Order: sequence, then C-alpha cells, then structure tokens
Amino acid sequence: MVELLPLLLFAAVVAALLAGYAVAPTLAGVALLFALGGAAFGVFDLGDLGFLPSRLFGIVTNQTLMAVPLFVLMGVTLERTRIAETLLSSLSALLGGVRGGLGMAVTGVGMLLAASTGIVGATVVTMGLLALPTMLKAGYDPKLATGAICATGTLGQIIPPSIALVLLGDVLSSAYQQAQLGMGVFSPKTVSVGDLFAGALLPGLVLVGLYVVYIGTTALLKPHRAPGRSEDAERVSGRALVRGLAPPLALIIAVLGSILGGLATPTEAAGVGALGALALAVGYRSLSVATLRDICQSTLKTTAMVFFILIGASVFSLVFRGYGGDELVRGVFSGMPGGVWGATLIVMVVIFCLGFILDFIEITYVVVPIVAPVLLAMGLDPVWLGVLIAVNLQTSFLTPPFGFALFYLRGVTPPEVATLDIYRGVVPFVVLQLAVMGLLVALPELATWLPGVAH
Repeated sequence: MVELLPLLLFAAVVAALLAGYAVAPTLAGVALLFALGGAAFGVFDLGDLGFLPSRLFGIVTNQTLMAVPLFVLMGVTLERTRIAETLLSSLSALLGGVRGGLGMAVTGVGMLLAASTGIVGATVVTMGLLALPTMLKAGYDPKLATGAICATGTLGQIIPPSIALVLLGDVLSSAYQQAQLGMGVFSPKTVSVGDLFAGALLPGLVLVGLYVVYIGTTALLKPHRAPGRSEDAERVSGRALVRGLAPPLALIIAVLGSILGGLATPTEAAGVGALGALALAVGYRSLSVATLRDICQSTLKTTAMVFFILIGASVFSLVFRGYGGDELVRGVFSGMPGGVWGATLIVMVVIFCLGFILDFIEITYVVVPIVAPVLLAMGLDPVWLGVLIAVNLQTSFLTPPFGFALFYLRGVTPPEVATLDIYRGVVPFVVLQLAVMGLLVALPELATWLPGVAH
C-alpha cells in the first residue's frame, strides 16, 4: 500500500484541481498534507523537506526563467497596443485579392502573436475580438472562421520564441541531466531552451503551412465559405503595407534569429524583444501612460502566476520523490509492453487527457518532471520529446468538447455563432495537428535536424 502513495498523491492533486481550487496552493498544500500524514505514520522523512529552500532559491536565480517576464512583456505589448490590429489589416490587404486571403492573414498574425506571447488564452481572445467580426462581415463560414482562430491561437505552444517552450526547455534540461546521472554518465550532455526553439521551428512552420493550405483549398473548392476581398487590396498603399508589416516581422526575426544564430541567449533575446516591442508601440503612437500601466500590471500578474505555480510544483515533486514516486514510474514504464514506444504512447495519451483540465504550466512542472527522466533514460532524444509534448498539448487545447481554446473563443463570439459551429470548425485543424504528430514520429529529424545544424 505504501508503494502506491505517490499515485494517490497525484490523484488527490488532480481531484482538488477538478474541484476548482487554485493550482499553486493546491500543489503545495496537498503535497504538504501527504508529507505530514506520512511522517505521522512513519512512512515519510520530513528531513526531505529540508531541500526545499535550495530548490526555491534555484528557481528565483535561474537565468533561463528570467526570460519569462521579458517574453510576457513583449507579447502583452504587441497585444495591448494597435500593433496586432495593424498587422491584421496590412496582411489582409496584401492577400485581399486571393480567395481565403483574410483567413490566411489571420493565420499569419495569429502565428506572430502566438510566438510572442505563448499564452493560448491571450492569443485566442485577441484574435477573436480583432478578426472574427471582420471575417464574418466578409462572408466567411462561421465554422471556418472560428476554427482558424482557435487553431492559430494555440500555435503559442510550438512556435518559438514562446513562454511554453522556455518553461518546457528548462524542465527537460534538468530531466536530461537527471536521466544521464541515473545511467552513470557523470559528465552529462546538456539541452538548452535554444535547442528546443530550433527543434520546434520546422514543425511549427509545417503546421502553419498546413493551415494555410487547408484554408486555401477550402476557398478554392467551396468559394462561399471563404470569399475574396479584393477591394481592400486596392485601397491600401504599398508604403502603408511596409509600415504595417516590416517592423513587427523584423522584431520577431531579430529575437528568434539571435537565439538560433548563437548571438544571444533566450534571456538576452527576450530583453531585446521586450524593449523592441515598447519601441514599436511608441513608433505606432499607441503607448499612452494608461496603456503602459495596463501592460506592466498584466505582465506582473502573468509572471507571478507562473512562478507561484512553479514553487507549488517544486513542493509537489519533492514530496512525490520522497515517497519513491520516480522509482514507481520507472518500474511501471520498464515493464510496459512495447518498450520505449509503448511508454511514450501512454505518456502522450495521459498528457493529452490532462490538457483538458490543466494548463500547460501545470503539466510542464507537474507531469513532465515525473515522466521525462524515465523516457530519456530509455533513449529518447530530449529535443524530439519536448517538441512532441508541445504539439500534443496544442492538440489537446484544440480538441472538442473540452479544449481550452474553444472556451476562450466562445467567451468573445457573438450570440449568432453557435457552440457547435466552433466544435465542427476545429475538427479539420485537429486532424492536421495529428498529422504533424505522426510526421514527428515517422521523421524525428523534423525536430532534431536544425538543433544539430545550429551546433
């Protein structure tokens, strides 16, 4: 019975979260209750909690995690100022003469916003408010319009640079070293956030390309679902297009290029991105004192949430390991039929299902540290595993009827758009997501080639 206590701890945390309790205090509180209860019955050593201060100090001094508030500031600035709106109008004007051009423009802007924020809810809500009324007014099928917005809103899980990849890269770095030390490798190799950025870039672009192809094919075969808007292309000058498109694109390319080119660490690039976003807002004359205050408050709230959850997850993982949870998971996976592929399949199914009820931050800091060391010790590539987890979570957030993105969009859609239209609209995009996951399994080089070249 004592051997099953780690699983009981995990189940208790999930049950408390389903009951509606806040994530961070739930993780820490339930874990501490199990620790005190175990100590009372002599099955848990409270001395293990003595490692907690050093863990928390490691969190607040982690150079990689310093990129989180900076990337949040960059994304919130692009979201709260008129930059995203200008991007959308410019791209839709550029593609206005093409059937489905507005949908393709929404995909492009959603990709850029997702890359800069990494927060699914923020991107979906922003694109829902900016793009959905325009698409419906242009005569787009509500199913296609809502499906495209939901799908592009979840791209923040896979398109670098994003907070999701920063956090996942930090966790996988620790897990990879732990796996190698467990195998007796005392000069372990490292995997960085930059490696994960490089690994996620090609799959992310393939996914965006598939979205664009689907929208274009739909517009070609069923023109009534995605009409053209040639009048916009005639109204907007080339100078206005360059002014609307070039600065934000240059900012994203500069941030990502400096990381992939080895010119800057993710944290340094995030600082450049944050400063660049503020400079763009000033250049667009959309940064008032009230807007800046709103940006700073939103950045502070998001950053505090991330680190509060991280601290709670650290307490949980400490107690989980104190009960021997890592040995239990290792034993379960090693005895699983199908070996490493069977274990990977089970982990992906569990993560997919948890994506219906937990945000990516909780999954990254609660589930991944438990399963990743075991899978990496079985020979999986850390970058490939990280990209597969990111695409898996993105698919989960998009899948009806529980996907987070669907609920976020439902909150900002007009009453005449039915919930069933949203559900039906995302199904083709979910199929495209699954196709990319299949590509990653069949061609691991899709995720591992670019990091190898970058090194």
